[in-house]
Amino acid sequence: MSFKNFIPSVWASSINRELERAHVFVEDCNRQFEGLVSKKGDSVHILGVGKPTIKSIERKNANGEIDAAEEIEDTSVILNINQIRYFNYMVGDIDKAQSENGVMDALSQETSEGLANEMDKYIANMAISNDVVKLAAAAQKVTKDNVLDILDDAIMKLQENDVSLASSIVVTVSPRFYKLFKQAYIGKDTNNSEELKNGKIAMYGSVTIKLSNNVAKTEDGAVDNIMIRTKRAIAFVNPLTHTEAYRPEKRFSDAVKGYVLFDGKVVRPKEIININVKY
Repeated sequence: MSFKNFIPSVWASSINRELERAHVFVEDCNRQFEGLVSKKGDSVHILGVGKPTIKSIERKNANGEIDAAEEIEDTSVILNINQIRYFNYMVGDIDKAQSENGVMDALSQETSEGLANEMDKYIANMAISNDVVKLAAAAQKVTKDNVLDILDDAIMKLQENDVSLASSIVVTVSPRFYKLFKQAYIGKDTNNSEELKNGKIAMYGSVTIKLSNNVAKTEDGAVDNIMIRTKRAIAFVNPLTHTEAYRPEKRFSDAVKGYVLFDGKVVRPKEIININVKY
């Protein structure tokens, strides 16, 4: 029977490949912890330490006593893996779909783009709900005349938090924010197909500008929560992608279902700035 010939590992691998191409927010997360989890409910203990105080001593007292050892702040966080997104749809004759050029590839791509959107939405909304730095207490009105000033202020605030411009810094913007940015910074966007992958649209100095429809918004859609951050600021794990084929009990057809397991957490809140803007 056709569904028995379905190869889940191949399809899961195809989905994972397409996910990597489709991610925007997730692409710029720290993913070094993915090998430490394997199922829902697992958790990762992400170690972190505060900065020691650097003190001075006069040369004439170099052989004298120094202050007692200080206790360094423990900034470790726990990342619990609880997010699941799934799909479940009929595909007709799987044998036929797998043999016809492009059919399974198209299904895999559509599925992956949908899953990537869900992951990106989660990261975008999760990050603004955490205790991260805001550029201003209230939403700022953005225009083509002040859009670069707003970006410069956000970059400066990162620098004030000891983030070096040598760090990988990315700002993910909405289409309407990008429209104003492009008007103010014309000629700096790119048509290079490689650079356009994963939402990349421009460089602003050493900062990468990326475009996404998943930028978090207020319920009425009036305010965009633009995020500028380093690639260390958010930890993300996607340890499992599962697919399987089956015969729906009340249908004369085949079906494919599957899910992805993932989660993310802000681990360096001083390395994210939320820019709330209205238009």
